Amino acid sequence: MNHKMDSRLEHFRGITAEDLAQVEKTMHCVLASDIRMVDKVVRYIVKHKGKSLRPILTLMCARLFGKPGEEAVKVAVIVELLHTATLVHDDVVDDSKIRRGFPSINAIWKNKVSVLVGDYLLAKALTEMLEIRDFEVLDILSRSARRMSRGELLQIAKARKLDITESIYFDMIGDKTAALFSACCELAAITSKRDGVERDNLRNFGEKIGLAFQIRDDVLDYEGRRSIIGKPTLEDIKDRKITLPLIQAIRVSQKTEGRRIIKMINRGIKSNDRKEVMDFIDTHQGLNYAKDVAMQLKEDALSYLSVFPATVERQTLMDFADFSVERMK
Repeated sequence: MNHKMDSRLEHFRGITAEDLAQVEKTMHCVLASDIRMVDKVVRYIVKHKGKSLRPILTLMCARLFGKPGEEAVKVAVIVELLHTATLVHDDVVDDSKIRRGFPSINAIWKNKVSVLVGDYLLAKALTEMLEIRDFEVLDILSRSARRMSRGELLQIAKARKLDITESIYFDMIGDKTAALFSACCELAAITSKRDGVERDNLRNFGEKIGLAFQIRDDVLDYEGRRSIIGKPTLEDIKDRKITLPLIQAIRVSQKTEGRRIIKMINRGIKSNDRKEVMDFIDTHQGLNYAKDVAMQLKEDALSYLSVFPATVERQTLMDFADFSVERMK
């Protein structure tokens, strides 16, 4: 399965290779700094960058309408800048020392530098947004950034009280993750001069895929292996983040059982608590429920692609939807 996932990702990178190379070249130019420390940190970020899924998704959506233009490439750069900035800030908030299998920025350069570098990335994203000189593009990106920050704040607020419901969870991941996926897809339509049903359907496709992608991420926190996903597992409950597998398990369990698990998380999860939490989730089918929800969201997403001709480009987006819910990291 892991080999299959890796080959699928390589396929996505392959079909967008020319434009993705331009995205990466532009990123290098945009982030270059005459401040040696900033340049050093930025080089580290670029060297250990992730899968570039959001730029790839943007470019693959644009390919529905022909070769991606200069504006589509610029949008791909901006979404990656926004995403990377949030990751740098997230690692400070969560005190995470590992990112993609390597030491995080805050683990090496400490929190002060990490926060300021995250701000630097956001400022660069804003500059690039303004250079497009298209109010619609600016509006979508700014609304997406606002939703992302709202989602993170909602997660922190709920982590304090541990009173998250499934409805709140979807509100949170919709803002935190799906907002940017949705923006990637809608902006691909806009930069390709498409509107109406094509634009609306791509926006909705991105929203559904973003939700499914985040649920898969939350499942992997429970059942992924550190060597594969590049970060410790069961980090969410350690950070008091209640995600869909646990929400479902608590909902269908006896109240006394659920309260005991919440109390355990409230006082701080210890290494010997982890098996009990996993057994609780397994007993109440929390992971299976979350996987089923992610699969339904994927099917919902695919329905939005039916307005497009049955081309290789559409099939690639369908494959991306499958990848989102089947990936192992």
